[in-house]
Amino acid sequence: MCGIVGVIGRANASECLIDGLRRLEYRGYDSAGIATLVDGAIGRRRAPGKIVNLVERLRIEPLGGTVGIGHTRWATHGVPNEANAHPHASSKVAVVHNGIIENFQQLRAELEAKGHTFSSDTDTEVVVHLVTDYLDQGLPAEGAAFEAIRRLEGAFALAIMMAPNPDMLVGARKGPPLAVGYGDGEMYLGSDALALAPMTNRIAYLEDGDWVVITRNGATIRNQTGEVVHRKIVQSSVSGALAGKGEYRHFMLKEIFEQPQVLGDTLRTHYNPAEQSISLAQMPFDLRAIDRVTTVACGTAYYAGLVAKYWIEMLAKVPVDADVGSEFRYREPPLSPNGLGLFVSQSGETADTLVPLRYCKSKGQKILSVVNVPESTIARESDAVLPTQAGPEIGVASTKAFTTQLMALACLAINFGKVRGTIDAAAEARLSSALLSVPSRVADVLHLDAHIKHIAEELAEARDVLYLGRGSSYPIALEGALKLKEISYIHAEGYAAGEMKHGPIALIDENVPVVVIAPSDFLFDKSLSNLEQVIARGGRVILISDEQGVKRAGRLASHSICLPTVDPFVVPIIASIPVQLLAYHTAVLRGTDVDQPRNLAKSVTVE
Repeated sequence: MCGIVGVIGRANASECLIDGLRRLEYRGYDSAGIATLVDGAIGRRRAPGKIVNLVERLRIEPLGGTVGIGHTRWATHGVPNEANAHPHASSKVAVVHNGIIENFQQLRAELEAKGHTFSSDTDTEVVVHLVTDYLDQGLPAEGAAFEAIRRLEGAFALAIMMAPNPDMLVGARKGPPLAVGYGDGEMYLGSDALALAPMTNRIAYLEDGDWVVITRNGATIRNQTGEVVHRKIVQSSVSGALAGKGEYRHFMLKEIFEQPQVLGDTLRTHYNPAEQSISLAQMPFDLRAIDRVTTVACGTAYYAGLVAKYWIEMLAKVPVDADVGSEFRYREPPLSPNGLGLFVSQSGETADTLVPLRYCKSKGQKILSVVNVPESTIARESDAVLPTQAGPEIGVASTKAFTTQLMALACLAINFGKVRGTIDAAAEARLSSALLSVPSRVADVLHLDAHIKHIAEELAEARDVLYLGRGSSYPIALEGALKLKEISYIHAEGYAAGEMKHGPIALIDENVPVVVIAPSDFLFDKSLSNLEQVIARGGRVILISDEQGVKRAGRLASHSICLPTVDPFVVPIIASIPVQLLAYHTAVLRGTDVDQPRNLAKSVTVE
C-alpha cells in the first residue's frame, strides 16, 4: 500500500514529511521521495529502497521549505529506481499518487502530441503534465487541478503541489483513502491518521469523489461536481504505536474499504502500464514447461486457489488440482516431474500450507507462492513469489488479503496463457484492461454499503443460509458462507448451484435465505432456473448480479445487489465485496466481536 503525506507548516517540511513517511512504513514500499517548495521553485529528493536511503540523500542535499508532499511506493514493474519514484514533477507541478489511472495511455498520447516530455514509465506522471497543461492555458491553480482530476479514470488518491501557489495543496480521493489534518496555522494531508499523528489529531476523512484545497487557514472540500461539502472533523486517538481504525468502527470494515487501493497496488506490481501487459517478476523456471499445477491453501486462501483453477485451466489449458493444505500430504499424491506447486497464504506462516510445500519440494516440484509477507517462511522456501500488496490485515476474517490474492492469481493466469501461446495479444489486452478497471469498479460497489446493510437486517434473523454460484462464482459462494460463519456465527453453506437439487434443496423453506451469485454470463439461464426452484419452495433469494441479470430475474429475488457490468473474468473479485459486506453488517447487527471472532486466530501456525 503506497503512502501519502502532505504538509503546509511553519517548520522545515522535510522533517515532517520524513516522520509521516516512517509511520507509513507498515504498508510496505520499495522507494520513497519528497518534494518541497523552496523560494517558489519545486525541489525534489527521491531514493529507491528504504527511507534511510532518502534520509541519507537529504543529509547530503538538504531540502528547505515549509510546504511539501511525500510518498512511499511499491514499484509497478521492473527494478525500483529514482526515475519511477514519487513525487513526479514538472517545473510547476509535483504530484504523489496512490492507485491506478486507467486512461493514462490516452492522456499521455494527447499530452505528448502537445509537446510534453515524459521521464518515467508511470501512470502518475500524466497527472503532472495534465495539471501543468491547464496552468499553461491560463487556468488558476485550483481550476487547473479540478479540470485535471475530472478527466482521470480509475481509482486514486492524489496530493498536488503547484509552484504558482506556494501556500496551497490539492488532494483528491476516488477509491483509496485520504485524510485532511487540521492544525494551528498548519494543514496536512495523509493516507491515514497514523501518518499525521505527531502533527495533529483533528482529522476529516474525504469521501469517495471528494477533492480538497488546503491552505494555512483551513480546507475547502468539494464533491465530484465541484459543490462545496462539509466533512466532519473527528478527534483521532491514533498514536504512532498502532495502525488505527480511522473513521471506521472495526478493522474489518476499514480493510474492506481499503480494497480499491490495495488491489491497485497489487496490479501495479505485476502490470506494465507502458506496454499494457502483465509482466511478472522473472521466474527461475519456465512456465511453458509446466504440465500440471497443484494449488494448496487453507480457508479463504483455498477459495482463491479454486478461482485460480478456473482461470489457469481456461487461459493456459493446464490441468490444476486444488487441495486443502491439511489433507494434501496424507494422500501421498503422485506429482508430475514438470509440475508446479502453487501455495497461497496471507501470513506465509500457515503450518497446514507450509508442510505440503515441503512435500512438493521434496518431489521435485517448482514452487510458486502468493503471500502478503515477503519475509515469511513460505516466501523464503519458494522458488518464486507473487506478492500481494494488501498491507497489514488486522481483522481475523480475511478481506483485502483475499481479493489481492485473486488479483495476483489473475495476473499469473494471464501470463501463463501468454507464454504458452494459448491466448493471443488481443486476449491479453482485453483481460489486462479488465483487471485495470477492477479498483474503480470495487469503489463503485462500496457505494452500495447502505443498501447491503439493509439486506443484512434480514440475514441477521436467520439460523441457516445457503450460498450458490456457478463457474468461478462457486468459490465466491463458498467464501461468502465462510465469512458469515466466521463472524456472525450463523450456520451457512456454499454450494455449486447445480448441486442444489442433489440434497440442499431439502433445506429450503421460508426461513432459509439463499444468496445467489449469478453474473449475466453464459451460465445465467441455469442460475435463473435455480432461483425459480428456490421460489417454488418458499425460499427468499438475495441475488448478486449485474444490471442485466437483476433485470432478467425480476421479482424472483427478494433483494438484489446490482454490481457494475464487467468482463466475466474479473467477476470473482468484484462479487467478493458484497459477500464481505453482507457478513460484516450481519455480524454487527448480531453484536459479535467482528475483528476477533471466537475460537479463531489470524495465522494458524500449528497443524
